[in-house]
Amino acid sequence: MVDPTPIPVAETALAVTGLTVSYAALPVVEGINARFPKGTMTAIIGPNGAGKSTLLKAALGLVPAVAGEVRAFGQPVAKAMPRIAYVPQRAAVDWEFPARVIDVVQMGLYRKTGLLGRMTPALKAQAVDCLARLGMADFAQRQIGALSGGQQQRVFLARALAQEADLMILDEPFAGVDAATESAIITVLHALRAEGKTVIAVHHDLATVSAYFDRVLLLNRRVIAEGPTTTTFRRATVAEAYGNTLLTSIPA
Repeated sequence: MVDPTPIPVAETALAVTGLTVSYAALPVVEGINARFPKGTMTAIIGPNGAGKSTLLKAALGLVPAVAGEVRAFGQPVAKAMPRIAYVPQRAAVDWEFPARVIDVVQMGLYRKTGLLGRMTPALKAQAVDCLARLGMADFAQRQIGALSGGQQQRVFLARALAQEADLMILDEPFAGVDAATESAIITVLHALRAEGKTVIAVHHDLATVSAYFDRVLLLNRRVIAEGPTTTTFRRATVAEAYGNTLLTSIPA
């Protein structure tokens, strides 16, 4: 089931058309068509191995696609990258890299300074402000590897905030974090949506989908359903995506 209401190109932050990705000649995602409207928060949900992370990586050009097209704000993604921020899974990050928290956040400002550019006092203050929004300003001088998993996730979101992107793409931002971190992250993401930003996140907790997101994409190698959470996140579509009957709390 796909939302029958077409989304005008001018109102689309990310458009995926016919996207297929294969590993060792085996399709991981097939013929994905999806539209992510501006100013919305979309959860990408599905079982393990459904291709959720692969979809994000292929959309960003981080893994090659066999077929399909992806456009951001009406442009090829490569041209729109200054408007996009990406937060990978924590498992994909080398936390042993010797960097302070403030150094990590300032990496999000390199589009303004260049790799060898000077970090001005104003930009340094902006980095600290991004940390403060996540409750991490007091940790600015700590080594990133010395933080807890939840704290590390907050720092990487702060780095994404520093980019001042119009589209935020996150791969399982709530995985393995404590309740306080989850609350801090969702508060910031909802604030970004209120500012007109677009958020797309791979999500695993079905119990919080309706509270956190206004749109949902159910995926199991192909699109099972896409649209507003209120009409799309239903028991039948979730069961189809996961191949079994799940939480009775999911609306029928």
